[in-house]
Amino acid sequence: MILYVCWAAGFSLIFYYALNLNWYAAITDSILTASFLLASCIVVSTITRYYKPADDALFFVLIISAVLSSLITLGSNYILSYIFDSYNSYLYFLEFTLLFRAVILFVFLAWCTFSNMLWYRLEEQSEMQQRLFAAQNLAKEAELNKLRHQLQPHFLFNSLNSVYALTIVNPKEAGLMITKLASFLRGTLKRDDDVWVTVAEEMEYIQLYLDIEKVRFSHRLNLNIHMDESTLNMMLPGTLLQPIVENAIKFGLYNTSGPVLISIQISEENQQLKIRVENPYDPELKSSGGTGFGLSAIKRRLYLLFADQTLLKTESLDGNLYRTTLQIPQNYDQNYTH
Repeated sequence: MILYVCWAAGFSLIFYYALNLNWYAAITDSILTASFLLASCIVVSTITRYYKPADDALFFVLIISAVLSSLITLGSNYILSYIFDSYNSYLYFLEFTLLFRAVILFVFLAWCTFSNMLWYRLEEQSEMQQRLFAAQNLAKEAELNKLRHQLQPHFLFNSLNSVYALTIVNPKEAGLMITKLASFLRGTLKRDDDVWVTVAEEMEYIQLYLDIEKVRFSHRLNLNIHMDESTLNMMLPGTLLQPIVENAIKFGLYNTSGPVLISIQISEENQQLKIRVENPYDPELKSSGGTGFGLSAIKRRLYLLFADQTLLKTESLDGNLYRTTLQIPQNYDQNYTH
């Protein structure tokens, strides 16, 4: 509409002052041509919205522009000749500028057609990218949920096996472990939809898990937990730490009859949450047994959330110690978490 008004006003002034046409002829000519041009632009916009040529785009632009500019030129020429049939000087001007009008209209319509094609193509690409992004997010969320729910039965099966063993040798401890396990699973169900939790919340969850393991291993399991107060309100993905601690207990106590110390250190480093879990291990057993499902699932979850494969590291230390280090960036987008 703005182009319509500018076209009509601009050419009216040119026709009147530069070409000495009277106001009636100048305004009529400009408004009629601008009206045809506006209708053609609407046609172009409608066509390019639903038809998007892939290989012959330039040919399409040229054809559309040539056809519409020819129709406007011939149509306006016929109507103006009829209206001003007795205005000889204007009829001469109309005939003299016929080719010039056609060229101007062709260039303008070619620009209009190309602009519309580009606009709708960019709009379509933007919508496609949004759909692709939404589909990727849905797939990522589905995989995250799958990984989270896979970890729960993994731990549950191990605990039930321990309960079974305790029912034979120590029924009282088995009953205590079942009570702790019920509390643990109840807490798991309550927080099932929370992808992000604070360190304080996660450690409450871990403490329930450790209570179960203390019943399972009794005096053999010793814990050294150090947690900086500055980390209590820092965030991490829920149920992420439990498989790491489970892995440490598994390889620390496996095939060992004596007491074992598991160390958990939680600190802040470079505005990142840093968690270190250390456990003793048998190098020969570790090299042959691998780290199991838990750590691989954590690596996958971290990659899906942060697109970084270096956030979980494992290393062997002197003195047959094994360290698992977890780093959680704090500048993540929590809006994606549900």
